[in-house]
Amino acid sequence: MADKLITADITQSLELLHDDWSLNDSGDQIERVFKFSNFYQSMAFANAVAWNAHQKDHHPDMLITYKTCRVTFTTHSAGGLTQLDIESARALDQLVSNE
Repeated sequence: MADKLITADITQSLELLHDDWSLNDSGDQIERVFKFSNFYQSMAFANAVAWNAHQKDHHPDMLITYKTCRVTFTTHSAGGLTQLDIESARALDQLVSNE
């Protein structure tokens, strides 16, 4: 099981992510809303997220609407954020920066 990050590590790790990632009030989840031009792009992105999650065996919560995909990471087994959440978020940042 991955170790839960402490507050100082979370703060430092968030600096490595895109500015659109936010920490929830409880400090145990990070979230970003990705915006697209249409539903097809939203679904293509969601499928890419699913592929990445399958490779890492670490699965986010996603809410898909017509032009957006809200992605939330936390590690339930650790009771909060772990390095795996940060690495997964960075992978999505790289995915959209390559568009």
